[in-house]
Order: sequence, then structure tokens, then C-alpha cells
Amino acid sequence: MASTIRHTLFPTAIGTIGVAWSERGLVALALPERDEAATEKRLRAKSHSTGRAEPPPEIATAISLIRQYCAGERVDFSAVPLDLSRVEPQRRRVYETMRGIGFGETTTYGRLARATGAPDADWKAAQRIGTAMGRNPIPIVVPCHRVLAAGGRAGGFSAYGGTATKAKLLALEGVRPRGTEAARGTPRLPGI
Repeated sequence: MASTIRHTLFPTAIGTIGVAWSERGLVALALPERDEAATEKRLRAKSHSTGRAEPPPEIATAISLIRQYCAGERVDFSAVPLDLSRVEPQRRRVYETMRGIGFGETTTYGRLARATGAPDADWKAAQRIGTAMGRNPIPIVVPCHRVLAAGGRAGGFSAYGGTATKAKLLALEGVRPRGTEAARGTPRLPGI
């Protein structure tokens, strides 16, 4: 039997964020788009939510942690329950490995590929990591923004705003990837 997925939107220091959940945990997170309607549209498409609802206590706790993170506080999301049941096992393993990358830490696509079992010289594995990150349903909580290209460059980011958004999230953690606006100074964040 398929589980019911609901969602909510909430304000943060960097804009309106949306989360969707099932009875097992978070299913999706949408970073701020150009406006609230666009954020909700992306969230519904990612999650297949049946509509808005008041979040249950464990999701309300996750929302509180996300707000703290967006305000620049050091947050550990490891206890936030996730529902990755709709994600194929290979991608799920990548996301579980990414959850081990702590606040203010980074890794590269290649190192993450090796951490998930790929041979050292398998550049296609690093490409698969990039593809999995581009399809990450729960950014921030599954911290794909902490994975950089070789040489400390930002690499890609599929959320609205692309690598500028990635740089902003990293700036919240005191990390400045090479080749981005963040490398030349702290980017301006809405509300901060």
C-alpha cells in the first residue's frame, strides 16, 4: 500500500522552503525559488504530495532544524527521519553516505564515489555521483552541496539558482569553493 505524502512551506532566513513527508519521514525538500508558488510547484512535482498539511512532531522538529541551519547555526541532521523508499538502492547508498559529511566539511565527487564502493580510477562512478546528486530529493538534509568538483571548485547544483545557491549554502558553513562568488567574499543571502 502506498503511503500518503503531504507537504508544507515555511519561511527561513534564505527564503521560503518546502518539505514533503510520509509516515516514515521526509520525502522531499524544495529550496527557495523565485516565489512561493514556484517553490510549492517544484515540491509537489518532486514528492507527488496530495496536499498541504500540518506537519507531525518529527517533521516539525526537522523544520526547526532547517530554519536554524538557514540562519547560520551549526546543525546536525543525522537524526531527521527520511523516507527514501522510492529511490533505487544505488542512489540511496550515495545519499546515506552523503549524510555522513558533517557541517563545514566537504568532499569531492571522486572521493564520494570511492566511499560508496567504486574503484579509484572509475571516472564514470564520479559522473554517476553527480547524476545522483542532481536528483537528490532532500537537499540540505542530504547535503549534496558539500560535494565539490576536483580542485575545490563548486561543480554543479540543480536547485534554483544553480551554483550560486550552492555557494550560499556553503557560506552558511564557512566554506568558500574556488571559482565562485563565495570565493571572493560572502554572498548576500536574502534576509541575512
